[in-house]
Parts: sequence; C-alpha cells; structure tokens
Amino acid sequence: MQTLTADEYAALSVRARSYRDARLKTLKKQSEYNPKLGVDALCFQRWQDDALGGEGLVGALITPCALSLVAIPEREMLQYSSDTLLLYLPSGHYRLQYCPLEGVAWYQRVILDNLRGIESMQEAAQLAQQLMERLMRPSE
Repeated sequence: MQTLTADEYAALSVRARSYRDARLKTLKKQSEYNPKLGVDALCFQRWQDDALGGEGLVGALITPCALSLVAIPEREMLQYSSDTLLLYLPSGHYRLQYCPLEGVAWYQRVILDNLRGIESMQEAAQLAQQLMERLMRPSE
C-alpha cells in the first residue's frame, strides 16, 4: 500500500469535480441526496491487481448520495475497458461497474447508499477512511 503524491491527489480532485459536474443534476433528484455533502475522492492508494492491468489506484468516492469504492486502472487499460472489473482486496473480492469519466477508466461500486445522517464533509471523510481501512484489512 502506497499513498499518493500531492500532484496525484490534485489530479483525483479534478476527476472528482468532473464526476460532480457530469452527475450533479441526477444526484439531486435521488431521495438519498444530502445537500450537506459534496463530491470528493479520498483515501486513494496504488494497488497491484491483474484486473487493473498491473498497478492502478483504489480509493473512496463521496457523493451527496453514497460512499463508493473506486478503482482506476493503468492508462494502458483505457482502450480495453469492460463493463465490470473484479477487484481483489485483502478483505475480499469486489465487482465494480464501469463509469466512463472523461478519458479515464473509472470503476465504481456503491458501498453505502444512504448518507442522509452525515452532517459534514469532514464526517463523510472519516467514514471514507474507515471504509478503506476495513477493505484493506484481511477478513477474519
């Protein structure tokens, strides 16, 4: 597990804004919509997995409606994108759905689909951190 550089997080922030811009109207229509939350990509790290074409990025996405696991394969995999990706993490296997995002092979799986009780982005970020800690810890 290797954390990202400031530049890599800046690039993820741009991708999160692109996600927000592309989907905000749809998110606002969902009954789970929480106006106290925004869209942010957090807790990303490099991860080795054949499904990612070797090394890719794995982390959490917060939206006003859900907390999701996200995987971004190596750039070379972009031309070979499939509808799903089976990701192997220490806690188990996770099937993620392809969500095209401005030239990035972005795969996502909703883990928690009701964030109405979350009062702030800080609280949501703590939840994302807990999620990633659990996903990156072997199942007992």
